[in-house]
Amino acid sequence: MKLPNQFCEQMKQILGDEYDDYLQSMKESKRYGLRVNTAKISVEDFKRIAPFPLQPIPYIDNGFFYDGEMFQPAKHPYYFAGLYYLQDPSAMTPASRLPIQEGDNVLDLCAAPGGKATELAARLCGTGLLVANDISAKRAKALLKNIELFGVANSLIVTEYPQKLAQHFTSFFDKILIDAPCSGEGMFRKDSAMIKAWEQNGPEHYAALQEEILRQALPMLKPDGMLLYSTCTFSPLEDEGMVAKILAMDADMELVEMKGYEGFVSGMPELIGSSDETIRRCVRMFPHRLEGEGHFLALFRRGGETECDGRENAPVYPASRNGLRGEEKKLWEEFAVNLKRNFDNGRLESRNGMIYYMPEGLPALAGLRFLRSGLFLGEMKKNRFEPSQSLAMALSYDDYKNCVSLSVEDERVVRYLKGETLVLDEREQQAADGWLLVCVDGYPLGWGKKMRANVKNRYHRGWRWM
Repeated sequence: MKLPNQFCEQMKQILGDEYDDYLQSMKESKRYGLRVNTAKISVEDFKRIAPFPLQPIPYIDNGFFYDGEMFQPAKHPYYFAGLYYLQDPSAMTPASRLPIQEGDNVLDLCAAPGGKATELAARLCGTGLLVANDISAKRAKALLKNIELFGVANSLIVTEYPQKLAQHFTSFFDKILIDAPCSGEGMFRKDSAMIKAWEQNGPEHYAALQEEILRQALPMLKPDGMLLYSTCTFSPLEDEGMVAKILAMDADMELVEMKGYEGFVSGMPELIGSSDETIRRCVRMFPHRLEGEGHFLALFRRGGETECDGRENAPVYPASRNGLRGEEKKLWEEFAVNLKRNFDNGRLESRNGMIYYMPEGLPALAGLRFLRSGLFLGEMKKNRFEPSQSLAMALSYDDYKNCVSLSVEDERVVRYLKGETLVLDEREQQAADGWLLVCVDGYPLGWGKKMRANVKNRYHRGWRWM
């Protein structure tokens, strides 16, 4: 791997005597990471059923290393059950250092493909609101799939510019995560194609973009809210330099200490000629210091008061809607007789026969481009309601009366994930005919339509085992 000369000179300035250690680390293999979805399974329970050896990531409570050369976690049924997310170990850090509390309104501004958004959602535990945004509609589709796979019900998936979002969410969010588009210097070892991209668009290009994003994002943070800014680059222009810009943009923003780790390195104000010692509260992550790629993190708290609180003055989505009526209400209730989880009819909404369960406290969405608001429950067809894949993933085994749970060793699990019809044994046939929630070891995979011993496959076509 040939690194650009300009980049090497920058790293010599940053690392000093550690530069040779960094170069040596670039010759080593990348590490593979897995993050447990604690909304579906506890870390301890996952460790008991883990199908391959795991090694804890010391700076991530629910993160593990695995051998990516020997094992393929993305091919295991537990992946299709949404029990974990595959992610670079260092990239897990930003979401882990933003102190989410239940009931928070949270924005992930640059969210695709969903690694950080799914962790933020898991820590909300189904409360509050997660707004996950990506300007690219194509990338946002991958984000939506991962949000659905993780069983997230309280989200809004948006594809908007930050300036447009700010018009709807002024002083609205308790927590904001901005994992900003950057020059990607920390990913050179993981993906050598990033080097060519760096040569085409380097730190100067991305610093201008980051500054514009931050100017538009800061007004969305409420007083006493917290913002985590992160990049996967080493460039002082994009890291400490952007932190200094944030502090200059808003006098109420202050840097906060983060949970540390012996491999973390403090921010370096001297790299940008700053005397502000609070910049040392930032965190730099280098591949020769820990098992992971390069990253930078800065955590801010907003003090002071604003002229208005967006929660009080922004246009709000109706807190109480009419819900479903007539035939749609009847068909939903016929399906819901097997649900052991309550869905408030006042939060149900029909759009051309597509039924959604809307989050509470959602601002008005008129004028926003979004892929999904709330939980997509299913679709009204002639004389019937058909439940969605996203509803299956949002349920637990105990949430639905008519389930079949197959052992992960059962060859029918893979057959189901491939879209094939299942044949039930005598004991399993005791389940009622009709909609059946198919699970692996008690964790939902999707729907089937049971008729005596046969289960017609209703697993989502776009998710099938390849």
